[in-house]
Amino acid sequence: MAAGTLLLVTTTLVSAEPKHGIAMHGEPQLPADYTHFQYVNPDAPKGGSMAYGVVGTFDSLNPFVLKSMRTTARGIWDPEFGNLVYESLLQRNRDEPFTMYGLLAEKVETDDERTWIEFTLNSDAKWSDGVAVTPEDVIFTYELLTEKGRPPYNGRMARIEKIEKTGDRKVKFTFNDKSNREYPLIIGLTPVLPKHAIDPETFDQSTLEAPVGSGPYLVEDVNPGTSITYKRNPDYWGKDFPSKVGFDNYDEIKIEYFRDATAQFEAFKKGVFDIYPESDPGKWENSYDFPAVTEGEVVKSTFTSGEPERMIGFFFNTRRDVFKDRKVREALAMLFDFEWVNKNLFNDRFTRTGSYWQNSEELSALGKPATDKEKELLAPYMDDVLPEVMDGTYAPAKTDGSGRDRKVLRDAVKKLGEAGYKIDGGKMMKDGKQLSFEVLIGGVIGASQSEIERMVLAYKRTAEAIGVDIGIRAVDDAQFQKRRQTWDYDMVAGSLSASLSPGAEQIWRWGSESVEPEGTFNYSGGSSEAIDAMIDALVNARDREDFAAAVRAYDRLLISGHYIVPLYHLSEKRVAHRARIKQPDYSPLYGYQLPTWWIEE
Repeated sequence: MAAGTLLLVTTTLVSAEPKHGIAMHGEPQLPADYTHFQYVNPDAPKGGSMAYGVVGTFDSLNPFVLKSMRTTARGIWDPEFGNLVYESLLQRNRDEPFTMYGLLAEKVETDDERTWIEFTLNSDAKWSDGVAVTPEDVIFTYELLTEKGRPPYNGRMARIEKIEKTGDRKVKFTFNDKSNREYPLIIGLTPVLPKHAIDPETFDQSTLEAPVGSGPYLVEDVNPGTSITYKRNPDYWGKDFPSKVGFDNYDEIKIEYFRDATAQFEAFKKGVFDIYPESDPGKWENSYDFPAVTEGEVVKSTFTSGEPERMIGFFFNTRRDVFKDRKVREALAMLFDFEWVNKNLFNDRFTRTGSYWQNSEELSALGKPATDKEKELLAPYMDDVLPEVMDGTYAPAKTDGSGRDRKVLRDAVKKLGEAGYKIDGGKMMKDGKQLSFEVLIGGVIGASQSEIERMVLAYKRTAEAIGVDIGIRAVDDAQFQKRRQTWDYDMVAGSLSASLSPGAEQIWRWGSESVEPEGTFNYSGGSSEAIDAMIDALVNARDREDFAAAVRAYDRLLISGHYIVPLYHLSEKRVAHRARIKQPDYSPLYGYQLPTWWIEE
């Protein structure tokens, strides 16, 4: 491996103090003798059958290779429903910004500079076939994913100098100068694969063969593209381990697939599956009058969290020449009449999103002047930051809600004029070509395809008023995922989650190395030296104050780049579910967690 060295040797290590967990900043909140996470019910009954419903299809049970990245069955390695089959060395606590506790590894040890990290594997950890989890499995995982895995797993060795077996149950990672303070935690979150049960020669192929994992469930039944069923592993090694107490409460989990959101909702109404997260507030108010609701069989629950809002928007593909100029992107973003859309399509139920960490007082730069720490970080890159973003006066363009606000249209025409465009014969022209592009639409997390389509139609109508031609291309989920994965679009609907501890995942959203490789999450192709520098600053921050300043500076760069036409968000999360399904009273920092729910008949 050119990026690092993989060693299977036993060495003598001068021991520091192994701990039960590791935090990005400071120390873990929970003591070494904790018995469970704060947001679970440790006495939750076990049993029953849960059915989830998703839009899309699947043709593989291998989520770690590019060939099946977007068409892998849900649940195999899936934080939303629980990592049912595969597990990682550490388990994240969703009630802390970024702290992890033991799972496959019962102890973790690192130096103050985090130049290395050593894991002591849990002596009880076993694969579903009864074989013990070993350091050899961890080393094999990195070797295999480096050679045949998809992003980001295939790039993990780039920051690792060597991996060593340092004891019967110990494995140590030593990092090179490309690493950062967050990277040891990323290692802890990486899935571990069984060396004895995987053929490296065929690993990069799609497969429907049930995998051997260390997780709480086994694959029981597979109907490609239609459904997958998991059953509880009665011999699951971790059921009493503190970081797993209160999780995995069903005997059976079935995930049903549907061609679109309409079919999905109709199936939920009929009782085909049990839980339906609802993103449309109008639908929440007007479409839940079916018999199961009126008879009390379905309950409508609302949740809040301390997590920043997800960024939902139309992503400019800056790999295309039409969107290379920031002024063009800024002008085109102004043409989305959110006020008209919100009033006429959603009865004013949404709030406009303007920051990539919206609603986080600590991390969002929106409406705040830059602090001295931010100014220091951004000093070499001031050309990349708009003055109004720097001084906190920026906000997304606001219209009068008429659908044809003349002032906003004039401002957009003026901005396009600065980029060399002018209206000629009713068309926005430059070098003899009309400003024209196509929007690829599909369902995204936080918005259904029908919602997206209605918004694009409104956007198209406003753009036509100044001679901009927008085409619309709606495709099925498989095509949508494939085209988005290969950058085959001008503009695409998409969403990016937000975290209270953004870190290395930002490299695969905005870093320079994520622009060209297929399968990353850099939908816009946006990148710059400044963005790379802010990502480096936030992942290497030693304390929370410096970290927050780096995130706000980073937010200012992303806002200034106008890489997205931002849409909207809801502060409350809405979930409809069968009345027999219960959840803990306490909702953690990151909001409700489906893997902690249970059934009471």
